[in-house]
Formats: sequence, structure tokens, C-alpha cells
Amino acid sequence: MNKTNKIVPVREQIADALRSDIISGELESNTKLNEQQLAERFGVSRGPIRDVLLKLTKEGLLVSKNNIGSSVSSPLSPEMQKLNVEIRRKIEEFAIKNLMSIVTEKHLSDLELIIERMQEHFDREEFTELTKTDVEFHQYLVNLAGGEDLTNIWYPIVMRMRMNYKRIKTSQALVDEHKHIINGIRNDDVKEAIAALRKNIK
Repeated sequence: MNKTNKIVPVREQIADALRSDIISGELESNTKLNEQQLAERFGVSRGPIRDVLLKLTKEGLLVSKNNIGSSVSSPLSPEMQKLNVEIRRKIEEFAIKNLMSIVTEKHLSDLELIIERMQEHFDREEFTELTKTDVEFHQYLVNLAGGEDLTNIWYPIVMRMRMNYKRIKTSQALVDEHKHIINGIRNDDVKEAIAALRKNIK
């Protein structure tokens, strides 16, 4: 059977490219984004660029001000980062507790495939892609537990935390921690899964 490639809309392709630039640090904090330059870079009109900039602003990666335009957000202060960690943990602990009764082997297999991709990116030192796959793993859990409503609360928090995230470049344990989360879920052990989750979210 031929595998059908998923068609990704142009706007999402542009958003993903800019997310990568921000997460990797290629677009540094406070860098102003020029709509016309971005339109030329991606070969589109300024309309789709405006839509993407609005989307990334809602995600917390950009800051938009009237008559000034959009610029890359600054990394959080240590105090704000700590607060974000606490909020993110509460959301994901809530997700773990709520998905235990509905999780299936198919869900666990999907999560294991995400971890396999994480390992591949780590082995190839593709750290920006590893970061995005890490986010994908946690987003899967949050969406499974609470759907769009919970995901919309969670997503801006995790994306702000991921700006210039350095730990991902240095620790194989980062990949292994996700395996421990799955083990806890598979064992139907909420305490084990949450302990693994809390160890992972730092």
C-alpha cells in the first residue's frame, strides 16, 4: 500500500519554518519581522504572512504592537520560567489523570513512534526538530485528555518555555524520560506516570 503524504497548508509551512528559526535562535529575541521580506522569502503575498504572524503571536513566540509590527519575544525571566513550569506541570498532570481511562494500545503506539523520531533527531543532532517532536509528544497527551480546549491553554505556555531551550542538546536522558512516562501510563500507574512527567518538565 502506498503511503499518502499529508498535504500541509502553505500558512502552516511558513509558521513551522518561523517556529524553527525562533526555537533554534536563528531569529534572536527582539528581532523585528518585516512582512514584505517574509513575503519575498516564502513567495507569497503579505496576507498569509500577516495570518502567520498573528498565529505565532497567539502562541507567545512573537510580540505585536500597533504601528510597530511584530518582533521575536524575549526569553522568560527565571521567575516567569519557574511559574510557567509549575503551570505546565499542573496542566499535564491533569491530562495524565484524565487520559488513564481512555488510553488505548493505539495511542501508546503513536506515542512510541514519536519517541522513535525524537531519538532519530537526537542521534543526527537535529536539535530544533527534536524540540518540536518533544512538544508533539506532550501535545498528544494534552489533546487526548482535554481536546482543543485544554490544548489551547497549554500550547502558548510550552512554546514560550522552548525558546532557546539548551537542555535538549546535552542529554540522552531527555528521550528516555518520555519512555518512562509511557511506561507509567501502560502500567495504569498514575503516580509513576506523573513522577516521570515531573522529572521531564524542568
